[in-house]
Amino acid sequence: MNDQRSAQADALIGELRREGAGRLTIFLGAAPGVGKTYTMLGRARELRRRGVDVVVGIVETHGRVETAALLEGLEQLPRRRVEYAGRVLEEFDLDAMLARRPALALVDELAHRNVPGSRHERRWQDVLELLDAGIDVHTTINIQHLESLNDVVYRITGVRVAETVPDVVFDRLRDIVLVDLPPRELIERLQQGKVYVPEQATQALQAFFSPSNLAALRELAMQTAADRVDSDLREAQAARGLPGASLRRRVLVAIDGRGQSEYLVRVGRRLAERRDAPWSVVSVQGSGVVDAARQMELDRAFALARRLGGETELLHGSSIVDTLLDHAARSGASAIVLGRTRERPFARMLNRTLTQQLIQRGAHYELTIVSTPEARAKARRSLRDLRGWLNRSDAALAIFAAVAAAAIGALAERWAGLHDLSMVFIVAVVLVAARTGMTAAVIAATLCFVSYDFFFIEPRYTFYISARQGVATVFLFLLAALVAGRLASRLRAQVLGLQAANVHATALQGLSQALAGAADLGEVVGAGTRALKRALGADALIEFGGVPLRDAAFGDRDRAAADWARRRAQPAGRYTDTLAAADWWFLPLATGGDEAGVLGLRFEAKQARLGAEQRRLAEAMAEDIAQAVVRVRLVGDLQDARVSGETERLRSALLSSVSHDLRSPLASIIGAASSLDNYAAAMDSEDRHGLLETIRLEGERLDRYIQNLLDMTRLGHGGLALNRDWIGVDELIGSAVARLQRYQPGARFDITVGDGIGPIWVHPALIEQALFNVIENAAKFSPAGEAIAIEARVLDDGALRIDVRDRGPGIPEDERRRIFDMFYSVERGDRGRQGTGLGLAICRGMIGAHGGSVEALPGADGHGTTIRITLPRAEPA
Repeated sequence: MNDQRSAQADALIGELRREGAGRLTIFLGAAPGVGKTYTMLGRARELRRRGVDVVVGIVETHGRVETAALLEGLEQLPRRRVEYAGRVLEEFDLDAMLARRPALALVDELAHRNVPGSRHERRWQDVLELLDAGIDVHTTINIQHLESLNDVVYRITGVRVAETVPDVVFDRLRDIVLVDLPPRELIERLQQGKVYVPEQATQALQAFFSPSNLAALRELAMQTAADRVDSDLREAQAARGLPGASLRRRVLVAIDGRGQSEYLVRVGRRLAERRDAPWSVVSVQGSGVVDAARQMELDRAFALARRLGGETELLHGSSIVDTLLDHAARSGASAIVLGRTRERPFARMLNRTLTQQLIQRGAHYELTIVSTPEARAKARRSLRDLRGWLNRSDAALAIFAAVAAAAIGALAERWAGLHDLSMVFIVAVVLVAARTGMTAAVIAATLCFVSYDFFFIEPRYTFYISARQGVATVFLFLLAALVAGRLASRLRAQVLGLQAANVHATALQGLSQALAGAADLGEVVGAGTRALKRALGADALIEFGGVPLRDAAFGDRDRAAADWARRRAQPAGRYTDTLAAADWWFLPLATGGDEAGVLGLRFEAKQARLGAEQRRLAEAMAEDIAQAVVRVRLVGDLQDARVSGETERLRSALLSSVSHDLRSPLASIIGAASSLDNYAAAMDSEDRHGLLETIRLEGERLDRYIQNLLDMTRLGHGGLALNRDWIGVDELIGSAVARLQRYQPGARFDITVGDGIGPIWVHPALIEQALFNVIENAAKFSPAGEAIAIEARVLDDGALRIDVRDRGPGIPEDERRRIFDMFYSVERGDRGRQGTGLGLAICRGMIGAHGGSVEALPGADGHGTTIRITLPRAEPA
């Protein structure tokens, strides 16, 4: 059920993606001359009559009058003129079509190769860009240009088609039109000169355009169209959740780089296409050294698989069967496609060939074993393949080990008196196996067996063995040498595989650790760049925000490739088919935001190709970097949201304070002033004096609130400047107490100033304001008649400490730190709801500006609260 829902979701997503992109219609033919362009133009003219905006990007008439006549009345874009090799060539102007942006674009000959230096190497890449831009495209192609059918066409016609289109382009089409013509009629058109000029027509009739070839190509075209219709039907059924949808598991293609890898990739692609299943290509790397030719073939096959829409992976393991089956189980494969392996009679007799082992152990998999004429010829020339299994250095090491073992055995026998020298030769075999592969180990074991028999078994210097026990000893030695070599070779293969996996894992782990500590985008870019340089040994850059690359190290092609990778979310530049002339290889960084990123790598100029492991590591690191960017952006968004929420909370608290604490004194002032205005004549002098006193006291109260707000504004914006001066502590305390007693005459104070406290170097007005806020806060909650204790003394480290103690209800322990937050007010504690909640927050800011601290402590005897101010004894510079 989960698989069905996942398939339905994938189908729906595919439908939605196709709705947002342009629609591709392919006019498919079995061969040139069947009328693809003619049919496409006829359809375009009909759509034009219906009011569709149709523009001809490029159409090749090949001199056919009836085809050229259909172009009349259709808007045609001027072709782009390109100078190449001393000639001026005309090409499709992609940028002009993107700027014109019609509803439908006609682009003929999908498999055409563009002039070198163009943005894309092939025209099908131009078509994909038009589709991504939301422009519908009609195009034409012959069946022999389809990449997955390249080998089939070669076997049918004997002609290897160079210009091919990957099958992944067909995944984008919405409609396929099969333009068919019977072979007899096509040959008649060819003879009449309606396809090629007479000279070319004669050659074509003798080669490509034979009746049998045309019939076979016609069958391929029909089969491809039918498969595409069936695929569309399955996708539509899956999108609607209908039963009967074909939901197949992965197809796994195994290649070894020995002559048929690309052919197997194409076979695997066709098999996966027919089953509507995902597919991947793998190769198992054993203990042997991969020669340059084999590695080149593997790279080409992997590149072909990626172009055809498959995944690639390089596996490491000593046993090809075990490694292949383990990977198939992990990836959820149901079918394994592999080539016919080299026939080894001895291994076949023991049921040890690769295909035999897979058949015996792969009971849950469908095995497709593909053979080619090239593979059968290689089976008959197996001895010639020895160079693929053993290079010169391994052979030399095996010979040297056998000679060295014989020499050491002779010395040990003569000077140490040893007679059983078999272990000397076994050690030599193990050393060879640990340094090379199984083939070299077998050669070393054979040479050591011959040397041991010839030089050390009686009668010496012959291969004759006199005693029956000697025969058993020699052949048991050979068996032990082969087993030891086999075990050592497998161990070496496992070590090499672990080393390769460790390099990959270590690079990703180092990158993850570096990215884990990155707090912003700049740190992510720096950590990612350093990790890429260290892991890949290449120049690296990471860029976000769409800023053009302006460094001198980047040419125009590099900038164009980077822009392409960023906008299209596809690799570009070196080692790709898009702007391959660039010096940098660019990978997109998909972060899911508007500001897409790009990762660039520049390897040494002599590195003509990119290894599979390097490609995998670079892509994995790019994925980790993109995820780290998403993480820091989310953290930044959360931080912004938290700050916005806190700002909104403070704004609400401020408005609440203004509406209550600032409005109350204003109401008192307005009421007193109105009374004086209306009833002054009827009042005696004492009543008038009382109202005036109310106006004065409430005005001072309002002034203090406004001053607190201004002080918090100065603290929050860093505008608090310290103008220090010498002032006595008793003077500061006395000034703050006198200010409070002007509007609270009944407040009582018990002031204690320690002996030896001289003047301090502070900003007098700020410290006085801080003391006033603390004393005012204590006076609000001290019971009537209770004195507020103020004690100042010098600590042992020379700092000044001022304690202000009240006899109020006190502050709970969990709220003592919060009372210094802005707008924090509670029913109980040192501040009531009648305050703004700014006094102690301002005090903390002013004391902190002097390098001091303020804290709330319980009262001395458990009653009330102590606010402690600590100031360092600063000296003037």
